[in-house]
Amino acid sequence: MDGVNRTKSGGPAGANLFAVRSHNTALVLDLLRAAGVDGISRLELAERTGLTPQAVSKITARLREAGLAAEAGRRASTGGKPRTVLRLVPEAGHAVGVHLDRDELRAVLVDLDGAVVGEWCGALDLGAGAEVVLGVVTGAVEGLVQEVLDAEGRGLGEIASLLGVGVAVPGPLDHVDGVLHRVTGFPEWDGFPLRGALAQRLGVPVVVDKDTNAAAFGLAVGGEGGSFAYLHLGTGLGAGLVIGGSVHRGARTGAGEFGHQVLQLDGPLCECGDRGCVEALCLAAAGRGETAEAARVLGVGAGNLAALLDIDVVLLGGRTVAAAPEAFVDGVAEVLDARARREGALGAPVPVRLAPGGARAVAEGAAQLLLAPLFGRADG
Repeated sequence: MDGVNRTKSGGPAGANLFAVRSHNTALVLDLLRAAGVDGISRLELAERTGLTPQAVSKITARLREAGLAAEAGRRASTGGKPRTVLRLVPEAGHAVGVHLDRDELRAVLVDLDGAVVGEWCGALDLGAGAEVVLGVVTGAVEGLVQEVLDAEGRGLGEIASLLGVGVAVPGPLDHVDGVLHRVTGFPEWDGFPLRGALAQRLGVPVVVDKDTNAAAFGLAVGGEGGSFAYLHLGTGLGAGLVIGGSVHRGARTGAGEFGHQVLQLDGPLCECGDRGCVEALCLAAAGRGETAEAARVLGVGAGNLAALLDIDVVLLGGRTVAAAPEAFVDGVAEVLDARARREGALGAPVPVRLAPGGARAVAEGAAQLLLAPLFGRADG
C-alpha cells in the first residue's frame, strides 16, 4: 500500500467504546481528555460535572475496566491521604477520517485525543464509478488500520478500539441518510447511498458528511469558537458554516453551497449549469496563474457571506489556497476591509485567517464526526 506518515500505535484490545456511552460518561471523558497527561482526581470530576462522588466512582471504574482511563499518579490534598488522579488513555480508541476528493483520497487514523497516528494519501478518480471508488476507499482504510494497529488478518469489525469511519465528500448530500446528491461535475453519483455501501464493505459504523462541514466541525471541536465560515478552495469551492458553535446545515442539509452564488450574470459557464458562479470565476483565475484576481473574487463572495450572517471570522483552506496562502488571506482580507469601510460597519472588519490543519483538515474533521460524540459533542 502506497502511503505516507504511518506510525505504529498498539492499542489495548477489548475497549468497548459503545458500551460506555452516556451523557454523564461523556462529561467525565471530556474532562479526562482536557486534563491531559497530568490527570484529574475523582473529587475534581465530581465538582466540575455536578455528579455525586459515588456516581463518578462508578463511571471511572467502568472506564478503567474498558481501558479508557488509567491512573496518572497521586496528588497532595489539603487534608487526608493523597488523591489518585486519572487520565484518558488515548490509544484505547481510534477513528478513521476519509477525505474523498474529486481526484485524491486522503485517510487518517486518529486516537481519542484526535492526534493523527497514521495517514494514507493517493490519487483517485471520482468519475471512475462507484465500484472502483468504493474499492479504493476500502483498500486504503483497511490497509491503514491494519498496519498501524498491528491487526494484520483481522477485519475492521474485529478491532475493538475502532469506533468507525467518517467520510467527507463534495456536496451536496444528505448527511442524515448518507446519500449523495448531484456532486458538481459528477451527476452519476446522484442518489448513491454511500454510507450504507461503505458500512457493508467495511463492517464498522460509517458516517458521511460534506467536506466543508467536516472541516468546520473539526475546527469547532478543536477550539475555534463563535460563528465562522470555513471556505475550502481546492478542486471546487464550498463553505462550512458554524453558527454559535454548531454546524449549520439548513433544513435540507444544503447550506454552504457557497461556490455557486452568481457574481456575473453573463460570466463563464459553471459545471453546475449556471453562469458566473464564484467557483467558476475563482478557479479560472487560479488556473491562469492570476492568484490576486482569484483572491479578489473569493473575497467578494466572502464579503456577501459575512454581510449576510455577521460571522466572527473567515477561515481559508483547501489545495488552491495552500499553494499561495498569504496571497489568498491578504487578498480576501483586503476586499472585506474595503467593504467594511464603505458600509461604515461597526467595529473592526471581519478577520481572515488560514485554517489550521493544512491538507489534513477535512480528513481530521471527518474522524471527529465519529470521535466527538464520545465526549458529548453530538452536533456533527
